[in-house]
Amino acid sequence: SKEEVCCEYSNTDNTDEVVHNEQHSHRVPTDAFGDVSFGGSWQKTGKYVRVFTDTKPEVLYELLTTQWELPRPNLLISVTGGAKNFYLKSNLKKAFHRGLIKVAQTTGAWIITGGTNAGVMRHVGQAVRDYALSNTKQREIVAIGVAPWRVIHNRDKLVNEEGCFPAQYVIDKQGQGNMACLDDNHSHFLLVDDGTSDKNAYGAEIPLRTQLEQYISDQTLGNKATTIKTPVVCVALDGGYGTLKTVHQAITKGIPCVILEGSGRIADVIARVFKQRNTSTTDIDDFNDLIDKQMNKFLEETVAYRVEDVLKRCLCWLIQEIVQKPELLTIFRAGKDELGVLDVAILDALFKASKTSESQEDNSWKKQLKLAIDWNRVNSAETEIFTEDRQWTSSDLHWAMTSALVGNKPDFVSLLLEYGVCLEDFLDEATLCELYQKLPNCFFLYKLFNAIRSESDTLFPFRWLRLQLWHSGSNDATRDRGAARNLGPLLKIPIQTDLFLWAVVQNNKELSKIAWDQCGDCISAALAASKILKKMAEESIDADEPQEMLELASHFEDRAIGVFSKCYKNDEERAQKLLVRISSLWGKTTCLRLALEADNKKFVAELGVQDLLTQIWCGELSVHNPVWRVLVCMVFFPLIYTKFLVFSKQSGKCPNCLSRLLGLYCAPQVKFYGNIVSYFAFLFLFAYVLMVDFQRTPSIAELVLYFWLFTLVSEEIRQNKYLMIIKKAKVYIQELWNILDVISILLFCLGLAFRLTTKLLYPGKIILCIDFVVFCLRLMAIFTINRTLGPKIIIVKKMMRDLFFFMFLLSIWVVAYGVAKQGILIENDNRLDWIMRGAIYEPYLVIFGNFPENIDNAKFDMNSCSMNGTDPLKPKCPVLNEKEMPVFPEWITIVMLCVYLLFANILLINLLIAIFNYTFEEVHDNTDRIWKFQRYQLIKEYYSRPAPPPPFIILSHLYLFIRKLVLWNAPKFQTAFSKALVPDF
Repeated sequence: SKEEVCCEYSNTDNTDEVVHNEQHSHRVPTDAFGDVSFGGSWQKTGKYVRVFTDTKPEVLYELLTTQWELPRPNLLISVTGGAKNFYLKSNLKKAFHRGLIKVAQTTGAWIITGGTNAGVMRHVGQAVRDYALSNTKQREIVAIGVAPWRVIHNRDKLVNEEGCFPAQYVIDKQGQGNMACLDDNHSHFLLVDDGTSDKNAYGAEIPLRTQLEQYISDQTLGNKATTIKTPVVCVALDGGYGTLKTVHQAITKGIPCVILEGSGRIADVIARVFKQRNTSTTDIDDFNDLIDKQMNKFLEETVAYRVEDVLKRCLCWLIQEIVQKPELLTIFRAGKDELGVLDVAILDALFKASKTSESQEDNSWKKQLKLAIDWNRVNSAETEIFTEDRQWTSSDLHWAMTSALVGNKPDFVSLLLEYGVCLEDFLDEATLCELYQKLPNCFFLYKLFNAIRSESDTLFPFRWLRLQLWHSGSNDATRDRGAARNLGPLLKIPIQTDLFLWAVVQNNKELSKIAWDQCGDCISAALAASKILKKMAEESIDADEPQEMLELASHFEDRAIGVFSKCYKNDEERAQKLLVRISSLWGKTTCLRLALEADNKKFVAELGVQDLLTQIWCGELSVHNPVWRVLVCMVFFPLIYTKFLVFSKQSGKCPNCLSRLLGLYCAPQVKFYGNIVSYFAFLFLFAYVLMVDFQRTPSIAELVLYFWLFTLVSEEIRQNKYLMIIKKAKVYIQELWNILDVISILLFCLGLAFRLTTKLLYPGKIILCIDFVVFCLRLMAIFTINRTLGPKIIIVKKMMRDLFFFMFLLSIWVVAYGVAKQGILIENDNRLDWIMRGAIYEPYLVIFGNFPENIDNAKFDMNSCSMNGTDPLKPKCPVLNEKEMPVFPEWITIVMLCVYLLFANILLINLLIAIFNYTFEEVHDNTDRIWKFQRYQLIKEYYSRPAPPPPFIILSHLYLFIRKLVLWNAPKFQTAFSKALVPDF
């Protein structure tokens, strides 16, 4: 709705000596409102409205917050001072601009000024402009100008009964005369009309501005569970009588004031008098003389005419009243305060003001703490708020903890935890939902939005995140699959875990550190964070975020290592229990499993982890047994009943012969050695069938081979039966050796199908021969347990990846040279096999030294080629002349060969050598760590394997199947890798 304001009368209509707005004006709907455009290259715009002096402040506040949609202020900064242009020293100007904007930007403050393009208002506008130019993506600074309507130059451009959207306003400094133009850097304008026609009516807006500021100061902040009112501070620089009066009014109402010393005129007078008052020991008469002296000096420098004594005494009285309340007065000296920052001075002023009579109120400390959090001034909070004379309860600080978390103030989070905030009381489900709703713009927020679009459950964010962690480890064979259907246990976990997840998913290093300190299962928490961050880094679409996430993931891995190392030094046995203890907080998984999934090679390479793996590898046998003794006992098992082989003390209670026998053959290392022998026997049988006994009707040896392969396939199925179908495929194909297993089995099945078909017997044998190569390559996986060969196999795997990209580069040169050479030598050869031979095969062999003889005429022989390409065993002859000699220019083919060899044989081959050398150095530097990490998977595999090697392993499979079928009781494996332990340490 339009505001009611006065209308204008002409000077001839107003005949009284003094114009009274009650007598000479009447109210009509405002005819000046809308948007104002200042033009220029930036096309700056603002909103404005013309209002009457007695407009209710609540109406204006509603206009600002509802109609103009301004966010409610957390702080109100009223800037007053000289209305005319004045000189401001560069250091003070810089400090004023930087400090004012920092306060407004960090706290969401409103800045209220006179709104014109002159004096202190212009300095505020310049500060806003500089901020807008350098921070285009940040929120806009709210600068509200409250200006007298009658002194605005070109105000007629703003008048339109229907409103202006926008009004085109031109800043005309040369033609403004005694009037003033609006400042184009302010965002909103309240133009106050007092109903008079006095064009020099400066100060007409002061009563309305004062009322509006007072009304805003009575409004409570939007934070829940608080009754804190909006703090107000007055900042004064330069100025004259009007500024002095404004400062006095603010002091009288208990509003703190910050005076900029060195800005000139009345601000300097107040600063000097205040300084003398604090340092002088003279009596009241001497102090009054000091005020008179400073005032006389001020009037002589600023006023050209003689000032009446009554006015002078009034000015002196105002200054005396101001300096008598030092708790409300703060003098800012650029370069002398803490870092010369204005925002610190403003915060100190608000702190000092709260220690007046208002400090006895219950919410005064809340106002101080709110300001300290907004400014992130931990030191001020410690010295001014958290003092010994006040006792704090956790509930008193809950709102502050929410503000600190949402505002990313880690120092304050630590401080609040130190002074008694209990996370169990603070972080209920409603608060946690609020934290997720206020997540900053991050990658996880995008993922979460996609996950919860169809969900109405407000607790779904952290339910979803916990389930993601649970399912990530669900391929552990000991995991209770029924728990996946019951989400109750997943939700009944310490609330600190949810706070830690909230900090991790937004990639907040400082907050996640603090939340991690509050977690109970800190090793699992650190490893889980590392896993989450690495997964987010893989899926992030931002250019810079992945590196930051990986750095934070590495940081948490180091923290997990630090905690585990200290535990291992104090108690080795309990520390190793930590590795395999099932953690209900992190998806019923273990530290060891989390480290594997997060690819935390440094953690797995720790001494305590490797000692545990070695113990699991040896089973009930002692880790100190030499390998040769174990191999001897595998053949001559009666030796286990002597002291030839030592059993471990932890599991070495072998009361009878059967226990010792099972302890030997069920040890993972014994299973491993047995499987090596079995695999070599399988390859020997495979080779024998292919080379010696491959008949049209399968022989006994071939049938045994088929059965043997069936037992291998059944073992692969048994190892992965606990995974869901989709997840099984994703996890399974991530490992190279599993890919080789799939290829070898598929090739064998295809070759067998061809072999059993009479017409495809020979193609079937060819496929089986190729399959034999794949089975031989699979043999490399067995030697990953070896400390010397294991890292070398990793190097080979990485070099194969490098070789793929190298072959792409090499193929460009091979095809380019081969096609050009073939086109020059041979004309219209339509035989595909000879085209491929000449264009690809021969150029490729040239790299290895097979020099082509057909590129020149020296060794040309008519008998070595076919004239028309009719002989399928001979290449087509080149175009011949009448002397039956090739007509192609041999100098071109020779030059092409030289250039080709230069790039392909020298440049690219040396590039490949350099790539291989880099890969070798990269892996070699981490050889020990890589070997320690990859042996985990092999140890885990052979721990869960049945004791008999293939093909006798089928007996174990039959036993497991019958047990499952009859007893409906699935056997549990990997108990050494995951144990449900009582948390007694």
